[in-house]
Amino acid sequence: MNFNRGLQWFDPARHERDLECYDGKRKRLARRRRQPPLRRGVAAVEFAIVAPIFILLIIGFIELGRAMMVQQVITNASRVGARSAAMLNATESQVINTVNEYTTNASVPTTSIVVSPSPAAAAAGDPVTVTVSVSYDAVSWLPSPWFLGNSTLSASSIMRKEGFE
Repeated sequence: MNFNRGLQWFDPARHERDLECYDGKRKRLARRRRQPPLRRGVAAVEFAIVAPIFILLIIGFIELGRAMMVQQVITNASRVGARSAAMLNATESQVINTVNEYTTNASVPTTSIVVSPSPAAAAAGDPVTVTVSVSYDAVSWLPSPWFLGNSTLSASSIMRKEGFE
């Protein structure tokens, strides 16, 4: 068995080569560093591959968030309209004006509003339905929405007409 395999023997020539005495101070010899492999431009290529996918993903998140926000706005607008239609002496034009005012203040200006039956003709206790819908093309922040392009967002609320009979 060779027991000397793990031992390093002191070599005076190597020691003198590694450390030189100059004015009583130790000075290390400069050693050659290994040059890294040439990888210029790798990060730019990786960015060029990943950036379009990442940007499309972010745009999709923004569009989905906008769709959810508009859906919430028209849901609340239909609830406000149904509450207005349930009041005594309410008319269809008052309900439409209330819903239009709500959606315009929330930056959703082009809505389609259907009130059924007319609040003026409904008897006390009858359900009055207000449906608000909007084309997603009209509310998208992109010039040509590709995510929800031809879809229509709509919401309905039903409340009973107030009054005694």
